[in-house]
Amino acid sequence: MPVTQINILALLVAGISPFALGALWYSPVGFGKAWAAAHGYSKEKLVELQQTAGRAYAVSFLAYLFMALVIAILVALTGIATFIQGMWLGTLCWAGFAFTIGLTGNMFSDKPLATFLIDTGYQLVYLNIMGGILAAWR
Repeated sequence: MPVTQINILALLVAGISPFALGALWYSPVGFGKAWAAAHGYSKEKLVELQQTAGRAYAVSFLAYLFMALVIAILVALTGIATFIQGMWLGTLCWAGFAFTIGLTGNMFSDKPLATFLIDTGYQLVYLNIMGGILAAWR
């Protein structure tokens, strides 16, 4: 298994990158207002969610690190070596897994399609960033 070829610093940066993107994506200048409106969240509910978000952030960080590890393994197995190729791999992972799983889950939920579109757009971009980082920074 080519796990020994994985750059641990690149793995950490790739695992942290969704947080940096999410801070912009879900901010008031990004899609934050539209996302909150689609969920029907009040300002009070958003404050409450932020106050209890510690566990969600911790679990998300571990999930992002694991995601980055899987992408790093795919990068090593495929021999991908450029940022653009890594982004392509991120797009394939998103299209084959994140988009399809999210869409089917959304179809069986009562969440508006707008929440899915905002969230899946975020996933597409961070998977592209992760793939690019892990491919270029080997």
